[in-house]
Amino acid sequence: MAGILSDLRNTVIAGFVLAVLSLILYLMAGGVIDTAFWQFFMRWLHVLSGVMWIGLLWYFNFVQIPNMPNIPDDQKPAIGKVIAPAALFWFRWAAMATMITGLLLAMLNNYLLESMTLGALNGFAVPKETAIGLGMWLGLIMWFNVWFVIWPNQKRALGIVSAPDDVKAASARTAMLFSRTNTMLSVPMLFAMVSAQNIY
Repeated sequence: MAGILSDLRNTVIAGFVLAVLSLILYLMAGGVIDTAFWQFFMRWLHVLSGVMWIGLLWYFNFVQIPNMPNIPDDQKPAIGKVIAPAALFWFRWAAMATMITGLLLAMLNNYLLESMTLGALNGFAVPKETAIGLGMWLGLIMWFNVWFVIWPNQKRALGIVSAPDDVKAASARTAMLFSRTNTMLSVPMLFAMVSAQNIY
């Protein structure tokens, strides 16, 4: 067991093996792989990606940013050169996976257009379409912030691309403010997504 848990790759593989075993148990209990299964499967991928994305967003905002002033100056390069770039890699690709799986999930469930118009196509008569649509729009805004504001600014702030010191400082502040914006938006986004599962 220590061999599995001592290596992240092995730990992740073990997690997926356990998921496959869960699928086998589901099939042995009479479950079928039909349209409803694929809708569930896409929702699972969407949630899995979203947990990675929002988890890292909250790590940055609740752990890394507030504690940077407490880290001795000689240790700060380790954050900027090693930890932050790795975290940002997973952060931005988890955002991409969450967005793609969310749109695919909406298509599989036949509510993509209705949700993207916040239920306007049905005269706002279906509260679920409005709720999930609001969550989708907030998620898309957050995804846009990650890829087109936070990441380009972080590349400058961390020295991944060269920039003068004043530009690095301004980029770090911009990245932080948009990261905080996404943290703020994550609360109503999650509220809208979860509420949509319980209203009709």
